[in-house]
Amino acid sequence: MFEKAVQAAEAVGFIDDPDTALFGRAVASAVLGVARHPFKGTELTYRVGSELIGTALVTVNRSLGLSTPGPMAIDPKDRRFTDPTWEDNPAYYAIRQAYLALRQYALGSAEAAQLDPVAARKAHVALEFLADALAPTNFLLTNPAALKRAFETGGRSVVSGLWNFADDVLHNNGRPQQVDRTPFEVGRNLAATPSRVVHRNDLIEVLQYLPQTEQVHQIPILCSPPWINKYYIMDLAPGRSFIEWAVQHGHTVFAISYRNPDRTMADTTMDDYLIQGLGTALDVVCDITGSAKVHVVGLCLGGAMTMMTAAYLASAGDDRIGAITLLNAMVDFAEPGPLGTFTDPSTVAILEKKMARKGYLDGTEMSGTFDMLRPNDLIFNYVVSNWLMGQSPPAFDLLAWNADSTRMPARMHAFYLRACYVENRFVAGELELAGRRLHLGDLSQPLYIVAAVNDHIVPWKSSYATTDYVGGPVRFVLSSGGHIAGVVNPPNPKAWYMTSDETPAAPEEWRAGAEKHPGSWWDDWAVWSAERGGQMVDPPPVGGAEHRVLGEGPGEYVRLQ
Repeated sequence: MFEKAVQAAEAVGFIDDPDTALFGRAVASAVLGVARHPFKGTELTYRVGSELIGTALVTVNRSLGLSTPGPMAIDPKDRRFTDPTWEDNPAYYAIRQAYLALRQYALGSAEAAQLDPVAARKAHVALEFLADALAPTNFLLTNPAALKRAFETGGRSVVSGLWNFADDVLHNNGRPQQVDRTPFEVGRNLAATPSRVVHRNDLIEVLQYLPQTEQVHQIPILCSPPWINKYYIMDLAPGRSFIEWAVQHGHTVFAISYRNPDRTMADTTMDDYLIQGLGTALDVVCDITGSAKVHVVGLCLGGAMTMMTAAYLASAGDDRIGAITLLNAMVDFAEPGPLGTFTDPSTVAILEKKMARKGYLDGTEMSGTFDMLRPNDLIFNYVVSNWLMGQSPPAFDLLAWNADSTRMPARMHAFYLRACYVENRFVAGELELAGRRLHLGDLSQPLYIVAAVNDHIVPWKSSYATTDYVGGPVRFVLSSGGHIAGVVNPPNPKAWYMTSDETPAAPEEWRAGAEKHPGSWWDDWAVWSAERGGQMVDPPPVGGAEHRVLGEGPGEYVRLQ
């Protein structure tokens, strides 16, 4: 009865669903599922009981000076328990062992409930989040490192931590700050590669970057960023900017900077993003440079839009898009990885109602979704450092960009979620934009596809699936790093990438036959793009009669909050 009342209230707009991703309902289903399968529940209870008894016995032995191993193995990648006190002090050792046993019990209940795959995945994510939230490292008295710091600082760390906590409650929706953004300024040490705004409409600004070489390749490059967060992940900081790298390697580079939507853009559609966005930017680049071809570099969702636009143009015989570079992007959404937990039909339906009332999806909800995918790294790590240790968050350009979140127009984002994540229309040949049916098989351009081995937003195997749907030559590259660090990947000693001249059907087969190289894929891309960039010519003018310079980069839209 209560649930029906909530649904009725939602329908008339009285309240938002407090459980948009349906995690609470999935956990409730898991509890009921365990009750319906008592044998599985009894087995789980027996196992955790045995582990807790074993923990008690080991604790006694360790208090007597014996180094007896406990029943719960420690994941060497788990950085929460690196302080030696967790190993040397019997009481803390017992706390750690008991926590790990109970965490395993909680996660096992999702499997024991025998739920459908969607509910099971949600229950696992929710229970894992709760278990991580209740880790002893998140509380002062059960975190030996925090207690040591309190003693060493004479209690100042505790006072500073309380101050940080209060500030986050008041100014950051109760979530710990991930970054100190004060040292960073867009246009000074972020998005700083010299450029000019040469076009502006209601949706985008087009930036043209100033040449840094005496001659440039004849075919220009257009960067198509995602409109989730600001464009300058592709122009992060001097020495860490992919766009700067491309300019310094003799390319004429343009980039799209999307406007941060508000309620007035509620009815903006995916068609608008194609026609007024990437489509218009192509027109601008061709008009200014006089080139009949434009190479496009698409990142994440901007990569998906690049492929959609290329298919849209190909359906009309328009071949202006030459070579395409896809960075951590996918067109086949059959296996979206952890993000699929938030994009099932029921969750999308609830999200659609919420967006319809506001006119947009708030950027904080998007960032919260991504944080939930890696809570220990993106949430509780900062609970410990900021609130328990009393430390200030780090000043880091990647995190500063990540905190510069954007909103999503309601109509466009609803269409994107349903068409791609829920129904996967593009690869099925069922996606229609701006009145045309799009077919990936129409594309014959050379493709350079980069995926990151630790990407939790676009799994590398899903990125590799693009090779199954296109007709042109493909160079697939697997890089070190994750979704962002795999792109912001200047040459450095820790970087590596893998290549192969073949693209077999199975991604595992590709990896088995690929060669691993030290360094960054940027070097490999520089060679590939130069071979397809045309002859070297004098740089084109900056702007033109139809596209006069409107101001210096990075423009106005990147600063909209």
